[in-house]
Amino acid sequence: MEQVDLEMEALNQSLNDSVVLEEYKKPHDSYKPHLLPRILGRILVWCGNTVYGKEPSYLKFRAVEVIARVPYHSWDSAAFTLLTMFYQNENKAIRLANLSQFSRLAADNETMHVVVISALAKAEQKSNMFVHTTIPMLFAFFYFWAAYCLYIFSPKSSLELNYLFEDHAFEQYSRFLEKNAEELKKKPMASKYLEWYGREASNQYDFFRSVRNDEIIHRNKSIEEIEKLGARG
Repeated sequence: MEQVDLEMEALNQSLNDSVVLEEYKKPHDSYKPHLLPRILGRILVWCGNTVYGKEPSYLKFRAVEVIARVPYHSWDSAAFTLLTMFYQNENKAIRLANLSQFSRLAADNETMHVVVISALAKAEQKSNMFVHTTIPMLFAFFYFWAAYCLYIFSPKSSLELNYLFEDHAFEQYSRFLEKNAEELKKKPMASKYLEWYGREASNQYDFFRSVRNDEIIHRNKSIEEIEKLGARG
């Protein structure tokens, strides 16, 4: 059963080309979020680096992906709340429904990341229940409500926080691929969940490259949502 969005999947594939990737990411590389999301973003990154180290690893990625899927669920919940309040405004209802659609697709994509990476991490590294399961869940709990409240009162701030988190994730995956390219290409990729999701990867390098591409897509989509807010304002 394929869960992929075919348009997004085509974009993901195109970003395997380094020139296309650079052209896609460059317009939003210089975006400057406001103070509050910058503070929250730095706290998230600092906490992650303190607990899991600055260098990327399978277990760090598992923790990152547990947290990364959270804001999309938060936005979907916030959109549901706002639809209850503004259901008589059809234009606003359509915009919120579009946000929910994007959020659900992105949440499904991030869920694929965490399920597949969890299986890889189990085979590659020894985990600690408290450090690698409990702590990410606690992070996720607080991040959910931070992203939810931010979206209710300041949608732009919530989207900017996600921009920062996804930008950090993109940087981590890029570094991981650069440092471990040859080794990853030698490791075959077999995942029932990845197959069920509708994505193919012949080796771990292909898989992690596709995840890297997902993160930059999510980063840029956050800015596109902000631009839509500006266009309405």
